[in-house]
Amino acid sequence: MRLQQQNKLQQRQLPKLVMNQKMQQSIQMLKFNASELNEYLTQVELENPFIKVSNQHVGVSSAKDQVDLLSFVPDKKTQSLFDYLMDQVNLTMRKTILRDWVVYFIQHLDQNGYLKLDTAKLVSEGKLDQTTLDDALTLLWRLDPPGVGARDLRECLLLQLENEGDRTDFAYQIVCNDFDDLVQHAWEKIAQKYALTLAEVDDILTQIKNLSAAPGKAYDQTEISYIAPDLVVTKKEDRYVVEPTKLLCPQITFRKEYYDSLVGSLDQTVVKYLQEKKKQYATLLAELEARQNTVARVGQEIVSRQHEFFANKEHPLRPLLLRDIAQKLQLHESTISRAVNGKYLQSDFGIFELRSFFSHVVSYTKTGEAIGVEPIYTRLRQIVATENKQKPLSDQKIAMQLAHDGLKVSRRTVAKYREKLNIPASSQRKRF
Repeated sequence: MRLQQQNKLQQRQLPKLVMNQKMQQSIQMLKFNASELNEYLTQVELENPFIKVSNQHVGVSSAKDQVDLLSFVPDKKTQSLFDYLMDQVNLTMRKTILRDWVVYFIQHLDQNGYLKLDTAKLVSEGKLDQTTLDDALTLLWRLDPPGVGARDLRECLLLQLENEGDRTDFAYQIVCNDFDDLVQHAWEKIAQKYALTLAEVDDILTQIKNLSAAPGKAYDQTEISYIAPDLVVTKKEDRYVVEPTKLLCPQITFRKEYYDSLVGSLDQTVVKYLQEKKKQYATLLAELEARQNTVARVGQEIVSRQHEFFANKEHPLRPLLLRDIAQKLQLHESTISRAVNGKYLQSDFGIFELRSFFSHVVSYTKTGEAIGVEPIYTRLRQIVATENKQKPLSDQKIAMQLAHDGLKVSRRTVAKYREKLNIPASSQRKRF
C-alpha cells in the first residue's frame, strides 16, 4: 500500500516538472532587455544553421519611422576605450608619424572597436602611402583588446586568432579563406575541403564562437550610452496607443531550402539533429511572439492607467502597483515585473522605463482618492520655494502644511522625500 502511494505521488509530480522546464525559457526570454535578446538570438543563430535572424536594429513600424529613437543616459564606466588605448600608446610608442596615425585611427573607432574609415581612400587621396598605412594598422592591431581596429568582422576574428596562435591553424585558415561558407553554415563543404570530420569542424566552430565580435564593447568610448525603446506611444483621437518597435519584434526565419536538402538523409543521427533544430525554431518563434504580446499588453495597460501623464504637461503619475496590471491582464505579478524591467517606452517628450510608471499609494485625499508620491513632491517643492528664508520650515511644519492641503504624511516621510529631492534641512536653508 505504501509503495502504491509513492507511485501515485510521482505520477502527479512529473507532469508539473515537465511543464516548468518548458516554461523556463519563456520566462528567461521575457526577462531579456533589447540588448540581451539580441545577444541571445545571435548565439542561437550560430548554434542552429537553419535559423536566420534579421532586423536586429533600432527601428519602428513604418507608421512610426519619424520618431526619434535614441536617448542619452549617464554611463557608469570609469575608463573609455579611447582612454584605455591611449594609455597603451603613451607607454609603448615614441612620438613619430606612425604614432600620429595610430592616434588618428583610435579617434575613429566605433563603440565596438571597429575602424570606421575608408583606408583605401586615404591612400588614393595621397594622405598617406600604403606602407605607412600598413605599419600604422599593425601597431594599432597589437594593442589590447585583440581585434580592436578591425575594419570588418572577418578581420576582427582573424586578428584575435592570430593573437591566440598562428596563421597555420585551421580556424584561421577557415575564417581567412572560407568566411562566406562559415557564415552560411556550410559545415560539410568546409570539412571536405580540409579533410576534417564534422566533429573536428564543430570543435573549430566552438573556438571561433568564443571570439568577440565586438572587442571594444566592454568599454565606453563616448562616455554616453544609448537607450532605444521597445514601445512607442502615440495619440489617436482621444486615446493613447502603444505600438511595438522592431527591437521588440526581431525577425527570425527558417532556412527551409537548406533544411530540405538534408531531409532525405538516411543517417538517423542526422535525422534526429534536423528534427531537434526545426523544433528549436518553432519554440523560439512562439516564445518571441509571447514576449512581444506580453510586453505590448502591459505597456498599453500602463499607458491607459497613466493617461494624465501623457495628456498633462505636468506629467502627473497615479499610484499604480504591479498587482493592478496583473489582475487586469490575468497574469502573475512576477510576469509583470519581468515585462517592465529593462523595457522602454518612447513618447513625444522622452523615453521612460516601464517600471518608472509604478508608484505606491502614499496618502489619500479627503474624498478618499489615492495619492501617489509625485503630487507630494510637487507640493513639497512649492512649500520650500515660498517659505520665509529667514525662518525656514522644519520637517514637522512641512508635514502639517501638507496635511492642511489634504496630503497626510509623517515628518519622517517628509525628511525622506526632501533628501530625495536634494532639498537641504531647515538649518541649511536659512538665510540672514
